Amino acid sequence: MSSEHLSGQSLPLEAVVARQRRRHLFRDLYRGKLLYLMLLPGLAYFIVYRYIPMYGVTIAFRDFRITRGITGSPWVGLTVFRSVFNAPFFWQVFRNTVIISFYKVFLAFPAPIILALMMNEIRSQWYKRTVQTIMYLPHFLSWVVAAHLILVFMGPHTGVFSRLYLELTGVRFEALVSPRSFRGLLVVTEIWKTAGWGTIIYLAALSSIDPTLYEAAIIDGARKHQQIRYVTIPSIMPVIVIMFILRVGQILDAGFEQVFVLQNPLVYEVSEILDTYVYKTAFQQGRYAFGAAVGLFKSSIGLVLVATTNYLARRFGQEGMW
Repeated sequence: MSSEHLSGQSLPLEAVVARQRRRHLFRDLYRGKLLYLMLLPGLAYFIVYRYIPMYGVTIAFRDFRITRGITGSPWVGLTVFRSVFNAPFFWQVFRNTVIISFYKVFLAFPAPIILALMMNEIRSQWYKRTVQTIMYLPHFLSWVVAAHLILVFMGPHTGVFSRLYLELTGVRFEALVSPRSFRGLLVVTEIWKTAGWGTIIYLAALSSIDPTLYEAAIIDGARKHQQIRYVTIPSIMPVIVIMFILRVGQILDAGFEQVFVLQNPLVYEVSEILDTYVYKTAFQQGRYAFGAAVGLFKSSIGLVLVATTNYLARRFGQEGMW
């Protein structure tokens, strides 16, 4: 049989397969039409507010003038990035951002996990719900309100805690105005505000663990701490890894609102981060291209860190994000 005959027979078969695939696709779309309709608002949100604004990234490569607009501003290539990297305070700001972010990753990230493990051991339901409610409350406060509460309690001169600390020790509590302790205050207030809300994800993961695993561990003579070590933590490890990957991707997001409302001139040298630097440079000085270049630099590092962390997670046998 000739090759022409074979090819002639294969084309109709491919067409039939393609037709069947289209038929199955339309059938699946019709069956799930309500679900796809529910998906449309979310897709519209990301398209309008996430993807279309990406065009504004080109500001970082232009000599942007607000009166000319994006397309009317001349293209200058990497000139803006050179000015960013040669700016006198940029690397100090970058260093502050990395230090504060690492503090939050290694100190604040485990806090929800520890709280979830502790709450999972509470047997009284009303007490458990009460503790959850108390821990969740700070999440619903904006950082402006939270900063006011922090000033009321920890203000260097009028704070309630500061005056009590002064009476007990004879030393003034100056965490808000001391460069040595301000970063620690940022981490502590971050844990206070976000740890309770973060436990929701881990409590959900804990509720999905098969109880027979604990029964088998008890039969084998495992104590409570051994059950947590060999059953609980390995069972929720995939969730921990995914949350860690997402957090590492935000390593250069040190918390704009928190730092902006708490910082003061006495601690600028240790508290000025990339986000506050971009805000002051772009919106207070009108250097929009400079701010866009810093933001793009930060996002690029975040993308590389997410990809690297995901690769390492899969390399060590954990489930990554893709």
